[in-house]
Amino acid sequence: MTVRGYTKSSKIDRDKMIVEYAPLVKLIAGRLAMRLPHNIDRDDLTEVGILGLIDAIDKYEPAKGVKFKSYAEIRVRGAMLDYLRALDWIPRSVRDKAREIAKAFKSVEHRLKRNATEEEIAKELGISLAEYHERLNSAKVVSIISIDEVLKDEKGGRQRRFGDIVIDVHQKYTDEIISNSEVRQILQKHIEVLPEKEKLVISLYYYDELTMKEIGQVLSLTESRVSQLHSSAILRLKSKLKNTDIT
Repeated sequence: MTVRGYTKSSKIDRDKMIVEYAPLVKLIAGRLAMRLPHNIDRDDLTEVGILGLIDAIDKYEPAKGVKFKSYAEIRVRGAMLDYLRALDWIPRSVRDKAREIAKAFKSVEHRLKRNATEEEIAKELGISLAEYHERLNSAKVVSIISIDEVLKDEKGGRQRRFGDIVIDVHQKYTDEIISNSEVRQILQKHIEVLPEKEKLVISLYYYDELTMKEIGQVLSLTESRVSQLHSSAILRLKSKLKNTDIT
C-alpha cells in the first residue's frame, strides 16, 4: 500500500530514498555551514538534516503536485535551522543590533515612503556608514535564522516559515506548509521593490542557490559586500513583514 509518497510496507524502499537524497542533505549542510562559526559542527547539521529528510519521506504527498526534492529541501533546511535556534549560540548583543537595524528600516521607510539608503539607516542609528557595514557583517548569522523564523497567523492559529514562503514565491507551488496565496503575494510584492542589488542577491542565493562567493563573482562584488547586502535584504523584509496580517 502506497502512503504519503513511498511504500510503507517496504523498509527497503524507504531506506533507498534516504540513501538517494543523503547527498542533498550534505549539500544543504555544507552550504549553511560556510556562513556559520567554526564551532558549529557540519556533521551535526548533516545528522539533523537526515532526520528532516526522514520526516519529508514520511509526510510527502505526491497528490499535492510538489516535487519531492523541493519538499525535502524545505524539511531538511527547517530541521537544521531549528537545531541552530535551539543552540541559542548567537550573542544577545548581535541579536539586539539586528533588531535595531530592522526597526530603523521600518521607521525610515515609513517616513520616506520608499526604500531607505544605507546612509539614511546609518544616520537613523546615529553611527557611521563604516560601523553600519560592520553591524551588517555581524548580523549575517542572525539573517540565516531570520529567513526561517515563523510568521504567525493570529486569526487562524497557523504558522508559516518565512524561508518557505520565499521559496514558494519562486517555485510557485502549493503544499501543506504554504497554502494561502495572499501570503505569497505579499512577500512577492516586498521582494520586487527591494533595491536592485539586494533583490539580485536574494534571487541568486535562494533561487539559483549560488554561494556568497559565486554571487560576488557574478556581481563583481566582494564576498563580504554580498553578505552585507543579504543581511540588509533580510532585515528590510523582516521590517516590512513584522506586522503583516497573515490570513
